[in-house]
Amino acid sequence: MNKDILIQIQDILKKNNWTITTAESCTGGLVASMITSISGSSAIFNGAIITYSNDVKEKELGVLKQTILKYGVVSKEVVSQMLDGVMQKFNASFAIAISGIAGPDGGTKNKPVGTVVIGIKDFLGNKDIEIYHFQGNRNTIQHKSAITSLEKMLKILKKLSKTLDK
Repeated sequence: MNKDILIQIQDILKKNNWTITTAESCTGGLVASMITSISGSSAIFNGAIITYSNDVKEKELGVLKQTILKYGVVSKEVVSQMLDGVMQKFNASFAIAISGIAGPDGGTKNKPVGTVVIGIKDFLGNKDIEIYHFQGNRNTIQHKSAITSLEKMLKILKKLSKTLDK
């Protein structure tokens, strides 16, 4: 992981008195681990949740069972609800939510291994949710998912910070 990205994220969050949280499924807490690997992260990070099972997504984040049944757990709709739930749970300014199929099992024709949905929500209610198709083994897919989410977060933070500075 490029430590510079993490430092930039932390600096922008600190400068604006913003906080960040994560709701992770297929990455198993990797994003939260990366964020907290930088000294001073306690100023911008209150906590996160690993919602590996559907039951925990429902109970801890308020993801609706109907949403999971209709769209599948690896979907923009589920990630959207994960974002809402985790921001509320940890009272954060920003949230990252990730759900995907890291493999080697679990893939289908419509959602093969490497399908990952990454979402970011800001305190204004804006959401940026995209579906990715990563290649590689389980570890590689998890790592690419975490890095991509943090790169997306940095872009959003830079843009919002510039907008608010005007």
